[in-house]
Amino acid sequence: MATDTPQSTRPVEFDAKPVQAILLKFKGEKGILIPVLQETQDAYGYLPAAALEAIAASTGVPLAQIYGVATFYAQFRLRPVGKHIVRVCCGTACHVAGAERITDAMAQTLDVAPGDTTGDGLFTMETVACLGCCSLAPVMMIDEETFGRLDEKAVRKIVKEYRTES
Repeated sequence: MATDTPQSTRPVEFDAKPVQAILLKFKGEKGILIPVLQETQDAYGYLPAAALEAIAASTGVPLAQIYGVATFYAQFRLRPVGKHIVRVCCGTACHVAGAERITDAMAQTLDVAPGDTTGDGLFTMETVACLGCCSLAPVMMIDEETFGRLDEKAVRKIVKEYRTES
């Protein structure tokens, strides 16, 4: 059985059953790569290397092409993500209102850079172009919850609350 190594460097056994079921569902259809990748990511939370290899073997699409598609589209992830996804808005209104301070405070509080996951696997931090809440700038989301009119102190408090709940 293949293994996939998340950021924590702890080997995790790869369960091929979900990707095998997805491939069976799309067997014989044309133009299935993106839907297969989407469903695979839904099943695993990201696209494990072993799943991509199984997709290549089953579909005949070269592994390099699969990686090309997976890295071209921002929706796909090649690494595991945290339990909570933190999205810090860096759109124009948020930028003007201090998005850089919020991004720095979040990075410092979580001890990660944007795009990375905390060592405990609890948070993945991302910066995004716009969350569509300009009147609340600066804004961030954790999972589906929006937090607006932020400052550094609020960021630390919110993270502390999420850590306490988890």
